[in-house]
Amino acid sequence: MALVSEFLGQLSLNIGGHEPLFPTVVPAVNFDPDKDAARIETAIKTKGVDEQTIIDVLTKRTYAQRREIAFSYERMAKKDMISALKGALSGSLENVILGLMKSTAQYDATEIRGSIKGLGTDEETLIEILCSRSNEELVEIKRVYKECKLALKCFVISCVKFKLQFRFLCFPFTALYDAGIKIKGTDVATWISIMSERSVPHLQKVFQKYKSYSPYDMQESIVKEVKGDLQRSFLVLVDCFENKQLYFAKRLNEAMKSKGAKEKVVTRIIVSRCEVDLKKICSEYKSCFGQSLQQTIMEHTKGDYQKVLLGLCGPEQ
Repeated sequence: MALVSEFLGQLSLNIGGHEPLFPTVVPAVNFDPDKDAARIETAIKTKGVDEQTIIDVLTKRTYAQRREIAFSYERMAKKDMISALKGALSGSLENVILGLMKSTAQYDATEIRGSIKGLGTDEETLIEILCSRSNEELVEIKRVYKECKLALKCFVISCVKFKLQFRFLCFPFTALYDAGIKIKGTDVATWISIMSERSVPHLQKVFQKYKSYSPYDMQESIVKEVKGDLQRSFLVLVDCFENKQLYFAKRLNEAMKSKGAKEKVVTRIIVSRCEVDLKKICSEYKSCFGQSLQQTIMEHTKGDYQKVLLGLCGPEQ
């Protein structure tokens, strides 16, 4: 795990850039936080709890609007809305709704902290988040850690102290080849350096050029040259360079259709991407699998959990 921590730590500071947004959750028109807060309070007080109203309100408001609702609720009800929701809801629905009451960066930071807290490390979650977020998103996650005074030493960027030298800056495509396929064994340090210290556009050009030097494409070379979690990290990174939304679509399909559906993965992706690029993820899902993400959700989930996921995905396009 040390090499993976080293790679992900450097990646979090060096990769990515501004990306266009394709959200399914957009600011509600004629927004009235006082009215929404009153609806939430009534729903919570209703015998048995009116989950549908909570879903209808919170899945159709952005995080900024949800914060305004929470402020209005506290003024009106003289209590914290998040605590009230936590007391009223349970299970999968509670997880989604409480996730929506965090900013995307706060939610990601919480998921990262959960993946490295306690015994062992959830490498799958760590790799998914840190290899798929843009530089702006990763910088914001780090800022959230600092503001919340969470132990940065627990964050992956501090797992390994030493820095790799910047090597082969001008010709990384030959460096990847020289450090891998061309030699016996693999110069892993060079691969980590190149994969973590270049911008997305630059690495996309590197991968294209690489084909003229190697008999294998990038994914094949990665499988041949590195193993374990580092291999998975590199493969996720390459997938996200090529088509990040398709990567998420495949993750969702695998999670929902796997034995004992990986609910945590589905929740994390839909909650964290609904104000970022979930609309495009839905489009890639339908193109890849021949049916809509919404249809798959209806087939593999049920109850309030199904309703809240559908609310965040929005109508089929």
